[in-house]
Amino acid sequence: MQTDPKTNSDLSFEDFKTEVLTDYKTAVTSRECSLLGRREVLTGKAKFGIFGDGKEVPQLAWAKAFKNGDWRSGYYRDQTFMMAIGQLTIQQFFAGLYGHSDLDADPMSAGRQMGGHFATHSLNKDGSWKNLANQKNSSADISPTAGQMPRLLGLAQASKIFRNVKGIENKTNFSINGNEVAWGTIGNASTSEGLFWETINAAGVLQVPMVVNVWDDEYGISVHAKHQTTKENISEILKGFQRTENEEGYEIIRVKGWSYPELIEAYQKASKIARDEHVPVLIHVQELTQPQGHSTSGSHERYKSKERLEWEAEHDCNVQMRKWMIENDIATDEELSEIEKVIKKEVRDGKKAALKAFLAPQKKEQKEAVTLLGNLAESSQNKNFIEKLKNDLASDTEPLRKTILGAARKALRYVTTEDSSEKRQLIDWIENYYELIQPKYSAHLYSEAEENAKTISEVQPEYDDDAKDVDGRVVLRDNFDTIFSKHPDTLIFGEDSGEIGDVNQGLEGLQEKHGKLRVADVGIREATILGQGIGMAMRGLRPIAEIQYLDYVLYCLQIMSDDLVTLRYRTNGTQKAPLIVRTRGHRLEGIWHSGSQMGGLIHLLRGMYILVPRNMTKAAGFYNTLLETDEPALIVECLNGYRLKEKMPNNLGEFRTPIGVVETIKEGEDITLVSYGSTLRVVEEAAKELQQVGINVEIIDTQSLLPLDLNEDMVKSVAKTNRLLVVDEDVPGGAAAYILNTIVEKQNGYRHLDSKPQTLTAKAHRPSYGTDGDYFSKPSVEDIFEKVYAIIHEANPENFPKLR
Repeated sequence: MQTDPKTNSDLSFEDFKTEVLTDYKTAVTSRECSLLGRREVLTGKAKFGIFGDGKEVPQLAWAKAFKNGDWRSGYYRDQTFMMAIGQLTIQQFFAGLYGHSDLDADPMSAGRQMGGHFATHSLNKDGSWKNLANQKNSSADISPTAGQMPRLLGLAQASKIFRNVKGIENKTNFSINGNEVAWGTIGNASTSEGLFWETINAAGVLQVPMVVNVWDDEYGISVHAKHQTTKENISEILKGFQRTENEEGYEIIRVKGWSYPELIEAYQKASKIARDEHVPVLIHVQELTQPQGHSTSGSHERYKSKERLEWEAEHDCNVQMRKWMIENDIATDEELSEIEKVIKKEVRDGKKAALKAFLAPQKKEQKEAVTLLGNLAESSQNKNFIEKLKNDLASDTEPLRKTILGAARKALRYVTTEDSSEKRQLIDWIENYYELIQPKYSAHLYSEAEENAKTISEVQPEYDDDAKDVDGRVVLRDNFDTIFSKHPDTLIFGEDSGEIGDVNQGLEGLQEKHGKLRVADVGIREATILGQGIGMAMRGLRPIAEIQYLDYVLYCLQIMSDDLVTLRYRTNGTQKAPLIVRTRGHRLEGIWHSGSQMGGLIHLLRGMYILVPRNMTKAAGFYNTLLETDEPALIVECLNGYRLKEKMPNNLGEFRTPIGVVETIKEGEDITLVSYGSTLRVVEEAAKELQQVGINVEIIDTQSLLPLDLNEDMVKSVAKTNRLLVVDEDVPGGAAAYILNTIVEKQNGYRHLDSKPQTLTAKAHRPSYGTDGDYFSKPSVEDIFEKVYAIIHEANPENFPKLR
């Protein structure tokens, strides 16, 4: 373990020299990787490069303060830190740059993310948790600026929960008494983002062990700080957050990014404050440089003055550390030059080894394809065309899989009328290739563990003979009560969730019973509510993040889409965040609390489940199901269902609503109506009126939108009725179009249709205010009746004459 030479009186000068030299070697190694990495991109061997040069020395000091159990939530400049904590080698650095799809080669993401995006492994191969308290942890990076901040808040809050909530003391594989610090990094320009400010405010309120490192090199790509930040100084304008003797807040530390001893002192101080006192800290690391500019897409000489470039050359942190080492007799210029020479070779060798390992499987696949193409050419009347494909492929010295498979597929165009064993062999090879290679780029969008959320069997609610009819919210409330008693690691938080028990009282009285940390009120800040949930879920807790209304999900949609739903995928199955997001929507009058943005959510949230229960018993069953597994989900409760009567089950906490399974709630033979959520009640009312005129409809509740109908029961209904109408209160082209596509195209429902499949949706605008606004904006009973009647009229005009 690296120690602080300024605070360890037992450290001899020789040991001190050894430690400093080790740090310098890491800094030089990182810099050489950046320099050589840029060349690899500019010569076309790698796609894009964004590097951590200029930030090496601060990250060495940070690594000394970073302990087992701690977490990093950073951005794409932290390669030196990852090297310093032993989580990134030279060869792995270049494997990431090349996009090597083997997790052993690129343990950060197996080529899923571009270089500079770092992660450690939280999971074993079977999907179970590793001992996170016994390792140094990095949450997986994302590129969107400041997008790492909300998650950072949750990673820090987990320590507060582990330290203060009873019943989870045995979860020592996740925390040791909440002693862990969550460390974040962000560039000075990105502190202009709202996510930064929301997180800073929330952490100050919550008082969690969070340390934010601001790497300040005065620029955001080409834009100077004078255009980014008031007073050009983020710590100056955050002075109001500084804690005092009487008021909680932040500890704010400023330090020069090129002063090795001052940086070590600053990071040791920050670590102690955050770790011991659970006080957030901001470290403003100033006077940093970016020697190669922002990325490989441009040159910083275009926008920096000659004077600025000269200053950067002199104040480069590696240059300054080297100078300090010589002045303090730690090493001579000759010794350091020799070290630098050796490291240059090590980096070149590591790069070569990474490229060789990256190309090795593809060269093998290339050879197979060339052989098959040669055989096909010999047997084909279009030999010359196929020979050209073969020769072009064989001459490629650095083949990509796109090139290999592309050549094989194009060859089939020349043998469409031929039938030969060589053709069949090539077809078999292509199909096998897809089966083998496609998962390298597609696997782990959802859990692939043997027992995942889709495998949890339904458990029906059970009722006593004298079961009472209660408000739906009471079923939900009492089920939550059972959950919190059964699962001590669960907690829920959101605006108005605590003291009043949420705006619809589905949590009534639970804060008083289970405590303010487990049933908590938070401010109006949806993005960081989501971030709290993501971070805590990544640390082994089971949070339920409440977003008050479905419309408000838009405030945190970027975090859900870019961070939460991609986590398992972008780490190739090595990290997870089983967060449950609770919200409510549909059918409240007015523009702002009645939106049904389901179509957008379906497309933006692939990677988590979207569950749309029609009543509170179904919703409670979804919560019970999800807590038996480890995947994220969004549950949309029906906003107008909390006061509707439901029978009280006697097996609270035990009954489960299956995920991805539709339910037929009324059988019929004339037409299939598919819907979900609050709209189902409108459909049911219309079905009664249709029955009166002799039309017997079948009604299907999708229950889930992601996933949708895993058993393909919808198409079985269409096969019986031969007609289909999807009814939805989303806008045209939204969820209804997605459902229709699933039935007609994916499930091949077109084969069974005797009438055109149709959708009935809300108007393209949000609903106008009031009951009449709802009536003229969303599907009504009359709309559904007339739409179904018109479909049946077309098929049987004699018995069902035209209405109007």
